[in-house]
Amino acid sequence: MNDTPSPAPRRYDIVTIRPSATTMTKQGLPNFFGVSGASSGATGLAMNLVVIPPGARANAHYHAGFETAIYLLKGRVKTLYGRGLRQEVVHEAGDFIFIPPDVPHQPINLSETEEALALVARNDPNEQESVVLYDPASES
Repeated sequence: MNDTPSPAPRRYDIVTIRPSATTMTKQGLPNFFGVSGASSGATGLAMNLVVIPPGARANAHYHAGFETAIYLLKGRVKTLYGRGLRQEVVHEAGDFIFIPPDVPHQPINLSETEEALALVARNDPNEQESVVLYDPASES
């Protein structure tokens, strides 16, 4: 989010957000918060840059009622997903990824030396409010 608060945007304004620092999310990953209801007045989406540090993994979670679209800019990421996180898929830079609403998932950076970067968009302007932490052992 911007370091300095700005007045509420008018419906016909173009809003520019230049985040200067990451913020830790419920998922346990640093994000550069971009477009959201809070930062721009968006009413139907949020978009952020997610950083997965070398060897790191997000907290397992899902987005209650909201779809997620991801473009992997850099790195290789394995995502555990589904009931009990028993399924997995590996994505590489350049992949577009879609995660349906309410699907538990946990991305893991496969590199121990380089960060992974992803542009993440969700049809939730409140961004973090729909994040629900998930315990895979609850469905073993």
